[in-house]
This record gives sequence, C-alpha cells and structure tokens, in this order.
Amino acid sequence: MTQRLHLVFGGELISTEGTTFKDPDNIHIVGMFPNYATAYTAWKAEAQRTVDEAQTRYFIAHIHRLRDEDQPGSPTEELGA
Repeated sequence: MTQRLHLVFGGELISTEGTTFKDPDNIHIVGMFPNYATAYTAWKAEAQRTVDEAQTRYFIAHIHRLRDEDQPGSPTEELGA
C-alpha cells in the first residue's frame, strides 16, 4: 500500500495577503498524518481554534509528493496561490 503522508503546520504571518511567516522559529507543527482526510481534520481544528487571529494560517503539505517529482502539484500545494 502506498503511503500518502501529509504535514499540517501553521503560525502567524507577516501579512494576510501573503504566506511569509512572521517568526519561522515558532511555526506550529501540528503533526504528520497518513492520509489527506486525517490531515484535513487536524487542519480544520487548528484553523477554527485560531479563527480570531487574522494573521494566523495553517497549511497542509503533501509530503508524499516530495518523493515523486514527476507528480503534478495541486493548488493546495502552492502556498502563494
């Protein structure tokens, strides 16, 4: 069975218009998840927990795609999209 690892992370951004972290040393690593569904659940919980913090954003990184560079990226991978 192929693993589809996903990393959920986030933190305070410099601007709501971008994706540059204000303090990269304090990025919150939520965790590594074995599939998109569990990663999404974790992402959603963190996003809802920080809903009142306008500059805070969480992301899902498709770690499994780092191993296969021939695989096309999706819009969720492009943090600037």
